[in-house]
Amino acid sequence: MMPPPEPEDAALSSSSPLTSPVDEHESDSHPWHLSHPLDTQEPQSLPGLDGTPVRWFDADRKEPYTHITPFQEQHDTSVEFFYKPITLTALGAGMAVLAYVAMTQDVLKEGVEKQRIGVYASIAAFLLFSTIQFRDGPFVRPHPAFWRVVLGINLLYEMAMVFLLFQDLDSARSMMKYLDPNLGRPLPEKSYAENCDLTVQNIWNAIDIFCLAHALGWFGKALILRDYWFCWILSVAFEFAEYSLQHQLANFAECWWDHWILDVLVCNWLGTYLGMKTCQYFEVKHYTWRGFRQTRGIRSKTKRVISQFSPHDWTTFKWEGTASFGHYFTVVLLLAVFLAAELNPFYLKALLWMEPDHPFVIARLVGVFLCALPAVRELYQYVNDPRKAVRMGQHVWMLLATIGTELLVITKWGQGQFPEPLPTRVRWAWAIGASLLVLYPTVWFGVPAARRYLRAHQRHAKPKSA
Repeated sequence: MMPPPEPEDAALSSSSPLTSPVDEHESDSHPWHLSHPLDTQEPQSLPGLDGTPVRWFDADRKEPYTHITPFQEQHDTSVEFFYKPITLTALGAGMAVLAYVAMTQDVLKEGVEKQRIGVYASIAAFLLFSTIQFRDGPFVRPHPAFWRVVLGINLLYEMAMVFLLFQDLDSARSMMKYLDPNLGRPLPEKSYAENCDLTVQNIWNAIDIFCLAHALGWFGKALILRDYWFCWILSVAFEFAEYSLQHQLANFAECWWDHWILDVLVCNWLGTYLGMKTCQYFEVKHYTWRGFRQTRGIRSKTKRVISQFSPHDWTTFKWEGTASFGHYFTVVLLLAVFLAAELNPFYLKALLWMEPDHPFVIARLVGVFLCALPAVRELYQYVNDPRKAVRMGQHVWMLLATIGTELLVITKWGQGQFPEPLPTRVRWAWAIGASLLVLYPTVWFGVPAARRYLRAHQRHAKPKSA
């Protein structure tokens, strides 16, 4: 590659990492100088060098197209300390804590306690590395380091699932006892379809803490998907999935009014409605970020601290699932992954003998929610802005790997655990649904594409015959 011309070196602004202090005064005199991404709208740039892909062994690392600009915001001078690199300080503090815990004999007990602390220390060391060294994601609130920790936790969970994938079910149940001695015991199957008479008393008896969990779950899904239609499709699809799989899991057997009234029309709708109203609030909210030192009064300073935990900006999702085959495939894949993420914990807790309110089950649900927030945002940008997102984001990649690994674990452990075969009517229902999912893009996208191809082929064939 040829080295860049000298006038471009002098044209770089001070916000670029390639700018030298000597050339700073010359940057304003050139119309092509690089400004801060928040001062002017970033021009649409093609990937590579002017749209031409650059092979890794031909790339000149000194040219600007090789530099990846991370997600960034205008740093507040009052909290500048939290945005300064402290890698060596964190390394020193981490080593000091490790030295104290490992070398002080009176801190640890003999035997299993040391093994447990050793595992916890390994996890803490990995999360410290992820906090300092992982790439930034699409979110900057409350701090980019928080979302790096979320990614690190997701990676740890994925490695744990890969490890469990190579264990048999009895060994996995025995391992759960090391984490919680109360685990490893069979649980009785519970059915919710015993008395299905539509009476006020039966409905009142069916209302429990899980109704609140349903509403909170769909509130979170609305914040993740930011689309009414998606939430309704998933809500109805999950109820049909419960109908289809109740021969395997007894707790999927519910009364019809429990499925469609309590779940869909009350809990799911309430959570979705509140979630979408929250999205609309963030969409129209005027975002003005002032420094902590620039605010006056205790009340204003308190609001500034609380606002640090709210979004820095908001992106409205317009998925447009029928715009192209790529959008359609992405929407179907997204909904399928969400449905699998909803069903997986039911099977995992049934196979590992865990109660629905066990801390491990709740931690898994909260972890998937936190991982899905940046993952869906990255997927949306990957599909709708391919010029900027030339590759799939790290959060969505890791979440897809996690859900896929969970499915593999469930498939392996489930062999012989669910002896009842899939009912014939359920097979027909799934076959018809899959056929419709394939038939729609074939008619809507495949047939017009085939016609355009034949017309283009005929136009090219006519000059040759003449």
